[in-house]
Amino acid sequence: MTGKTWAYEDFVEGVSLDLGSKAVSAAEIIEFASEFDAQPMHLDEEAGKASILGGLSASGWHTCAMFMRMLCDAFLLDSTSQGSPGIEHVKWKKPVLAGDRLTGKVTVLAKRQSKSRPQLGLVSMRSELFNQSGECVFELENTGMFLTREAAA
Repeated sequence: MTGKTWAYEDFVEGVSLDLGSKAVSAAEIIEFASEFDAQPMHLDEEAGKASILGGLSASGWHTCAMFMRMLCDAFLLDSTSQGSPGIEHVKWKKPVLAGDRLTGKVTVLAKRQSKSRPQLGLVSMRSELFNQSGECVFELENTGMFLTREAAA
C-alpha cells in the first residue's frame, strides 16, 4: 500500500470530495438489466415510458454500481481502503434515465480510530449522485475502513 494518496488521516470531517461525472447510455442500462434486474422498465424504452419512471430507467442496483465506479476512480483506488462493514442506508430518490449525466460527491460526516485496531480508521460518509438538472437521484451512507498512513507504510 506504500504510496497511496488517501489514508485515514487525510479525511476531514465536513469536507466534500468530487466524484466527477458519468453519462448514462441506454445500451448500458439494458446490458446491466439483462444480466441482473430484468424488469421491463430497465429493458425497454416503451415499457419504461408506460411505468411511473417515465422512460428507460437504470436499475437501482445499476445506479449503485455506477456510483461505486465513480468512487473508485475519484479516490478509493488510490487509498488505503480496507473495505466497509456495511451500508447504513441507500435511497434511490429519482429515476436515472437513459441520457442522464450523473455527477457525485462524498461528504465526510465523522471519523474515529478503531480502539481494538489502532492502525485502522473508520470514516462515515454520505454520498450523493445528481442528474444534469441538479436533482439528487441517489443517496448512500456508509462507513469506510482506511489504514493509517503509518500502518500503510
